[in-house]
Amino acid sequence: MNTIDANAADAVLWLEVRQHDRRAYRILFDRYGGALYRSAFRLLQDREASETVAHDIFLNLWLKRETLEIRDFRSYIMTAARYHVYKALRARAASPETAVETEMMEGISGSIGNGAEEKMAELRVRELIGRHMNDLPKRCREIFLLSREQHLTNQEIAERLNISRRSVENQITFALRHLRMHMKEYSLLVAVLLDV
Repeated sequence: MNTIDANAADAVLWLEVRQHDRRAYRILFDRYGGALYRSAFRLLQDREASETVAHDIFLNLWLKRETLEIRDFRSYIMTAARYHVYKALRARAASPETAVETEMMEGISGSIGNGAEEKMAELRVRELIGRHMNDLPKRCREIFLLSREQHLTNQEIAERLNISRRSVENQITFALRHLRMHMKEYSLLVAVLLDV
């Protein structure tokens, strides 16, 4: 009889999944499937494609459960979501009926190329994001990184820093506006990488 607690920490559940525990897997899916879908839908604006992103991520987790070493489950799957959305946008851009999106994607990486070119483009954009993040006020940068890198909710950030949730929202909005203004030519990739 499986006695895994539905409120168990992600790390505990992932260890159980690695031991082929389907109930732990379902708990993680129930916990994060909706968030993955919403994250994908914000950028794709396509229900079916967003569902596919969420299901593909969890399918890959199950298929690779014995070999995947995941330290921070939430961070891992949110990064996976950005990657899957980026792939979906690239595939959409390669479609002849989406010529406008193709132009936008070409602005990101120069051309629809191989994985190495994509990775180089991503690294270039991440470096630029880092540079522009350094221009932000210290508190604003701290709040934004807690939101985007540690995936804390606005409420969790407010409690951690002992400030209002509204202040957190304002700082994140300011940071996003700053990045969009300084990185217009990379706006789509910035949106994917930062889960905007």
